[in-house]
This record gives sequence, structure tokens and C-alpha cells, in this order.
Amino acid sequence: MRNFIYIITDRNRNNLHVGLCQDLLKTLDFYAEMPTLFFDSSKHLNRLVYFEEIINDDMAMDRFKYVSTFTRPQKEKLIRSANADWTDLTKGLKLEQQLYSRPAIRPLNNRLRKPLNA
Repeated sequence: MRNFIYIITDRNRNNLHVGLCQDLLKTLDFYAEMPTLFFDSSKHLNRLVYFEEIINDDMAMDRFKYVSTFTRPQKEKLIRSANADWTDLTKGLKLEQQLYSRPAIRPLNNRLRKPLNA
């Protein structure tokens, strides 16, 4: 099963929250629905700035524990290694989900096609 280690922050980048989940988009929706769950409204965690996908559950838990012990400068270095501009990665994930969840296009019926040698 896929697991994701992620770092989410507020608009001012004051708080960096490390998390572990199995469905990243569902977790991000949860943060959007519960804006004051961890902090008050001024520190609303709404920007996904880093994530890793890990297949093995044990490896994911070990990596989560390891990243959770990072100091703020270490977390910032990790984020900048993958996302130098600290852009919100949520939009790209949602676009990718839409692309992969679109229904497959049916091929044209053979009798409507012209033969190649005609």
C-alpha cells in the first residue's frame, strides 16, 4: 500500500507540520475542512510544500519518525531540495488525479476507418 510523508505549512511559512497518510488528497481535504484543528485561524495549514511516496508501511513509518525529528532548518533544506520556490503542490496533485481518472476514449469503429492501401 502507498504511504505519503508530507510537510504542510501556512501562508507565511511559520509552521511546518510533518504527517503520514495513505491518501494524500483526502488528507489535504481534511485540512481544508478543519482549518483550526491544529492551530488558530491565522496559522491555517493549507500549503503542501513537500511529500514523498513510500510503498512499504514499515519504511514509511521509519521515515516519518526520522523526518519528524528534524529541526526547522533541516526541514527547510529538505523542502528546498524538491521545491525551491515553496509552491503549493496541491494544485498539481489534483490536476494529476483528474488526468488519470478520466474515462478512456473508445477507439473508432473499424468500419468507419479508411483502409490504408486505398
